[in-house]
Amino acid sequence: MRAAAASSSEKGRVIVITGPTGVGKSSVAIALAQRLGGEIISADSVQVYKGLDVGSAKTPPKERQNVPHHLIDIVSPTEEYSAGDYYVDARAATDMVLAKGRIPIVVGGTGLYLRWFLNGKPDTPKPTAEQAAAIDAEIAQLQSAGGGWDAGVKYLSEAGDPETAHRLARNDWYRLRRSLEIIKISGRPQSSFPLPWAKDSSVNGGTDSYMGALGPGQTSDSESIELDYDFQCYFMYTQRMDLYRRIDQRCEEMLTDTDGLLREASWLLDLGILPNSSSPSRAIGYRQTMEYLTKCRMSGGVTSVSQFLDYLQGFQRASRNYAKRQLTWFRGEDMFRHVDASAPRNEIVDFMEQEYYSPSKSSVLSPPSESQQKISNQKQLRALKTYEAHNRIFTKPSACASILEWIQKTQGGFEVVI
Repeated sequence: MRAAAASSSEKGRVIVITGPTGVGKSSVAIALAQRLGGEIISADSVQVYKGLDVGSAKTPPKERQNVPHHLIDIVSPTEEYSAGDYYVDARAATDMVLAKGRIPIVVGGTGLYLRWFLNGKPDTPKPTAEQAAAIDAEIAQLQSAGGGWDAGVKYLSEAGDPETAHRLARNDWYRLRRSLEIIKISGRPQSSFPLPWAKDSSVNGGTDSYMGALGPGQTSDSESIELDYDFQCYFMYTQRMDLYRRIDQRCEEMLTDTDGLLREASWLLDLGILPNSSSPSRAIGYRQTMEYLTKCRMSGGVTSVSQFLDYLQGFQRASRNYAKRQLTWFRGEDMFRHVDASAPRNEIVDFMEQEYYSPSKSSVLSPPSESQQKISNQKQLRALKTYEAHNRIFTKPSACASILEWIQKTQGGFEVVI
């Protein structure tokens, strides 16, 4: 079933490009924007944060080819930024670009951002100022009473939302607070509020679900909803072995310069942000690096080559697992046309440009058949199951020396409170 994305000229046409991390979405989007006179709207939950440049793989300004970019560097990492915030900001940016007679190109791999952007967000209740103040007081009391996070989870569960309490990442006080708001105001748990694309919200795990079961424009009883823009959506894919190797190398490259991901993660710690305690500190790359640097600070800035390589391996593995989840989820999204990212970039851009002016239903860039996707070759399947990173940069102890020196110089002398 294909969602009812109307082709009426009254609806603005919006291009959406997504795909797994490291597949090359940004370079294609910039080239397409230059061809069509477009502007890019980021759909990345880490690129919204100021100062988190290398770990989020932001395209440097000098490489943006004078193409305007929106929703990048808009909030401080000490602030929370939700999918609901993104929905409001992205829709406003889209309308602004269309009003200028230009083409919005939404680019990124954050599934929840894209799902809400395409379909709308849940109609959950908003607190009054008095209600918000009362809940703030309850949260402050929980945090100061000695029980900490575990007490907060128990409180939310006993208040009537054990499902959300069980799913929350540790120290995610922002979402715990929002869940308390919803149940205190409405008397109903967060998961009970229907999503715009699913009449039975239980099919996708409630409003906080990252990867649900239904595609854009779909409902749980196989009906279609009409979307308010003329969306043209593309999912860029490539063979997993090639993608994994590319991801592994990109992780190494983020660490080659100590002014990159290492410095950014250290800066987050200096701001008083704990690993896995907020949206930016839960992001892949930042979480692993902050955890590693916290251990380094606890040891007075002393670390070893083996400890650094263990950290790098964990960073690479988490990045590959994230890409795998993205591939799995978007495989079921029937609104997205699949595009082979291994094709020459000019060929991909030619295809998308042609589709913009004259949409079709088939292309040489279409995905392989279902039987091909199942990876019939058992040798290749075994290779994927036993895949391990083979570093290209940090291949010997001497290659790690500058990293260890930087850690000793910058991460010692901290009093770490657990």
